[in-house]
This record gives sequence, structure tokens and C-alpha cells, in this order.
Amino acid sequence: MTNLPREKRARLILNTDAKNEADDQFTIVHALLTPTFDFHGIIAAHFGAHRSMTSMEDSRAEIDHLLDLMNLSGKIPVANGAAKALPDEDTPVPSPGAQLIIDQAMSDDDRPLYVAFLGPLTDMASALLLEPRLNERDVICVWIGGGVWPSGGREFNLMNDIAAANVVMRSKIQVWQIPSTVYRMMAVSYAELQERCEDKGPIGKYLVDQLIEWNLRVHQGPIEHRSLGDTPALSVILNPMGGVSEWRPAPEFSPQMHYIHNGQNRPIKVYDTIDVRYILEDFYAKLARFNRGVQELANFG
Repeated sequence: MTNLPREKRARLILNTDAKNEADDQFTIVHALLTPTFDFHGIIAAHFGAHRSMTSMEDSRAEIDHLLDLMNLSGKIPVANGAAKALPDEDTPVPSPGAQLIIDQAMSDDDRPLYVAFLGPLTDMASALLLEPRLNERDVICVWIGGGVWPSGGREFNLMNDIAAANVVMRSKIQVWQIPSTVYRMMAVSYAELQERCEDKGPIGKYLVDQLIEWNLRVHQGPIEHRSLGDTPALSVILNPMGGVSEWRPAPEFSPQMHYIHNGQNRPIKVYDTIDVRYILEDFYAKLARFNRGVQELANFG
């Protein structure tokens, strides 16, 4: 599948708050290993100031580290996103990341542009405010975020930029939302990850080690699992029917992060379930294949 024709590859930009927790890393690696994706870049996203005053820069450093572990440094475009949330719903935060979205969306390409957001929607909202013509382009914003439908409530990715979420929801671009009820379904155990990932080269070991380290540092009490909650952003692109979804009028969000169902916005696709087995097994298979390729090259050399 290394030579797929152009029309069979999905244009993709990945926007990730990579150092926020320990699951973005799995999604980044998975995306890089997927031949169906015509990768147009990775954007480093902020994750507020709750855990770091330099969250966007921390995400950028983590992205660079992952690319280095995979020997892909310099081969994938990486851009810094906004360092902070929108100050209000009318004011963008310009960044190289927002400009990357604009440039790719406005380019002469007849394929949709998927922009997968694993954190806040700051850079998508900024791109829309900076270039309103994006509303007329074929952009599909896939967002891991938002609380339980139909009520909503506190949710981390939304919390880090409520204004940006409102800008995107009021826009005309296509949105596929994967709320917290769905992304929490992606539970994996330490034993599973150790059996399927840990011996798959430096990148496999790092993925497992950093996840366990994060849990030990952050969680109180016994824990032996993690939700790879960002991975559904790839699943819905690779396998759009691999889950139950429904088109619903786009909501807006109150300051308390509750959904406001005013019925005034165009429909968005909201996922209620995801095929967990499909996307996890796809990742494990691609990681194993990548590791075999690395080993074969080393042996050949």
C-alpha cells in the first residue's frame, strides 16, 4: 500500500496537544504509519496553563521527539500553533499552524482537507477568522472534544478554548465531533500495550514507558490502564462507518461548557460509538510492520 494513487489518499493535517497527557503520542505515530494519509503537516497545540505555562512549546518538543525516534525528522512539516486560547469569539490568534491550515485549504486540490484536532480548536477558529473563505472550502474538522450529548458539561479540550469551539460550530465547514462518551471507550491495559507495543523498537518502548510514567505521576491510587482517546480521530477517517453517528444541528457552548441547542447552525456529524477493535488492531499491525521494516534495513546495512 505504499504507492496508493493520489485520489485514494486522504489529505490530513494533525493538530495535537502532544504533551498534555500520554495518548496523543499513539495517535501521532499511528497517523504517520498510515499510507492512506497524504500528510500535510502536524501542528503543535497548546493545552492551557493548567499543567504548563509553555504548553504549545511542550507539544512541539514532544512532536519533534517522536519524529526523531522514528527517523522522520525533517521529513514531515511541523508548525507551531497558537500559544494560548482566543481572547474572544471575534479575535484570532495568528500562528504558523493556522496559516498552514489556510494554505492547504485554499490550495488547488479537489480532495477534502481533513484537519484532526486532538485538543482545543484554537487554530481552526483562528484560520476561519483570518480567512473567512474557508467557509466555502471542502474542509472536514474532526474534533476530539465536547461533553456528553445533549447536556454537555466540563470537558478538557473544550475547556481550553470555549470561544474557539463556538467559532467553529457557527462556521460552515464540516465538523465531525467525537465527544467524551466515545473517546473514553478506547481503554487499553498495561499488559496489552506491553505485549503489543513495548518490543517494537525505540518508538514502541517509548510509547508504553511514557504512558505508564504519566499515570504514576498524575493518578492517585491503583491504575493499570489508559484510554487512547485521541485515536478515534483517525478511525472515523479510515473507517467512517465504523461507529454509530448522527447528523445534528451544531450546538454552541455556554461558559459552563453546556450545549446550547438553538437550531441555528448547520448540521455536524456526532459519533455515539466507535469500533474500538478495528482501530486498535490497525495500530498494532502497523507498528509491528514498521518495526520489521526497520530491522530489515538494519540487517541489510
